[in-house]
Amino acid sequence: MGVRRSFTFLLRPTSRQAAVLAQCLEDHRQLYNAALEHRRTAYAKAGVTIRYGDQSAELKEIRKADPGGQGRWSAGSQQQTLRRLDRAFAAFFRRVKAGQKPGYPRFRGRGRFDTVEWPAIKNGATWDSQPHEPATRVYLLGIGHVRVHQHRAVKGRVKTISVKREGSRWYVVLSCEDVPAQTLPATGAVAGIDMGVASLVTTSDGEHVANPRHLAATADRLAAAQQDLACKKRGSKRRRKAVARVAALHAKVRRQRLDGAHKATLHLVREYDVIVHEALNVAGMTRRATPKPDGDDGYLPNRGSAKSGLNRSIHDAGWGVFLTILSHKAESAGRELIAVNPASTSRTCARCGHCAKDNRLTQAEFRCMACAHAAHADVNAAKNILRAGLALRQAAEAA
Repeated sequence: MGVRRSFTFLLRPTSRQAAVLAQCLEDHRQLYNAALEHRRTAYAKAGVTIRYGDQSAELKEIRKADPGGQGRWSAGSQQQTLRRLDRAFAAFFRRVKAGQKPGYPRFRGRGRFDTVEWPAIKNGATWDSQPHEPATRVYLLGIGHVRVHQHRAVKGRVKTISVKREGSRWYVVLSCEDVPAQTLPATGAVAGIDMGVASLVTTSDGEHVANPRHLAATADRLAAAQQDLACKKRGSKRRRKAVARVAALHAKVRRQRLDGAHKATLHLVREYDVIVHEALNVAGMTRRATPKPDGDDGYLPNRGSAKSGLNRSIHDAGWGVFLTILSHKAESAGRELIAVNPASTSRTCARCGHCAKDNRLTQAEFRCMACAHAAHADVNAAKNILRAGLALRQAAEAA
């Protein structure tokens, strides 16, 4: 059974093609914002709910009225932009129903809309390249054949083709269905993994995967670039260049983090048949500290600075990215991935099961107050995570 996967490649557009790609993004951004305004106005003035089907039906007239603008792009890509807005509204109503912070869809500024998507079947975009050809190209209606740096083979059936801008770079993203799973041979090994900041991952076998702290390593250069940006006049050419420098530094950190996560997760799925991890709510863990009013127009200490530092370290480690990539690789490799409740795993003795706050003496040292068992705190936690995961697996098999 195949799975759905995305393949991302660097585009090599000419200067003319890059300018046309930028205009394509701008026109689709304007379409998105106009469709959002249409929905808002219709509901506010007449109580009418506008849906995707209504707006998609109007595309023909919009393209006819603006042949040099909206009319020169693929109707399929414009439908995908309208679907993107429809998904934003669906997520808004889902959050309202769940009692979460709603987050009403917002208008997109020039720097907040960087992706255009095309259906891959006769709708303005074509991908029919051969693997690793030096002259691989993708055809985009209104832009032409754009060179692609294809560094690996594309597998499965291409469903959608997206073009994404990151700073001064352009990427093509192919979303493919029926990608064959590459099942790895069984090893008979199982492991629990504990996510951390000192070490990114610690396994129940005692292996530590270092946390590279890419953002911290770039902090000085990033701070200098941001200070330089703050001195530039808004709307000036120098400010645009300063913004590009800051964006380039953040993009490099992101690429480094993704590369490290891919390598670490690949090692795990090659070594273990069953991997148990904590079911972490990263968004909740990195939420800012709540202010505590003292009743006298002031606030009580809430350790906000320490919490901000911890949040920054968690984001730098990239726990969410790591677990997402791990789930994809485990699915492709035929490995079993189990998520368990992380509560008390760091303060419970892996030998006798005694749970107490005093068991964990420091960040790295664990000593049980009941049986005097001593171990590295993260290894002890990983063993508890593994035990909980195997118990869940056994209960599921018995049911």
